[in-house]
Amino acid sequence: MGAFSMVVLDFETTGLSPAYGDRVIEVGAVLLRGGAVAGRFQSLANPGRQVSRFIEEYTGISNEMLRAAPPVAEVMALFANFIEGHVLAAHNASFDSRFLDAELARLGLARARPFACTLLLSRRVYPEAPAHNLETLARYKRLTASGPHHRALADAEMAAALWLGIVEDIKKDYGLTEIPLELMLGLAKVAKAAAPGYLKKFAAG
Repeated sequence: MGAFSMVVLDFETTGLSPAYGDRVIEVGAVLLRGGAVAGRFQSLANPGRQVSRFIEEYTGISNEMLRAAPPVAEVMALFANFIEGHVLAAHNASFDSRFLDAELARLGLARARPFACTLLLSRRVYPEAPAHNLETLARYKRLTASGPHHRALADAEMAAALWLGIVEDIKKDYGLTEIPLELMLGLAKVAKAAAPGYLKKFAAG
């Protein structure tokens, strides 16, 4: 990992899109510094309405649990402080970034740092993996789960472990001692078949 700090995050939500009024119901995040965990954030968040039976069963988060949770605006204000100044990452970042940006906008805030995606990176670094969802990649890379899948902190910790594994595998395979953020952001954008050449070119200087 390069000389930057990163928050790897995961949201559980009422549905698939903030454009349709869906809200965050749980936040989980891991702060990485120097390749090690330096902090964690976890909170349920009351969205102000009932969640569907499907979401209750999918996440294990019940309406009763959410009624006792702090309002989502309060949780997101605290989370905005937690992520301030750090690069962000998530597995399937296009999903989590939409919710983060929407919740921050409700607070009159905006995200200032880039968002890396372990899903896009895994497709380029581990093309031979049987699938690239987080649960399958965890088995493929023999990562240890810290809690149930589809709970925010457990998924964030798994994504953080995956990020660190990707970084170490790139270092080992291409003889690099440090992985700058720009390399990872660029790698996520190249065609999957072009990824080895992209990394070899960087390693050659």
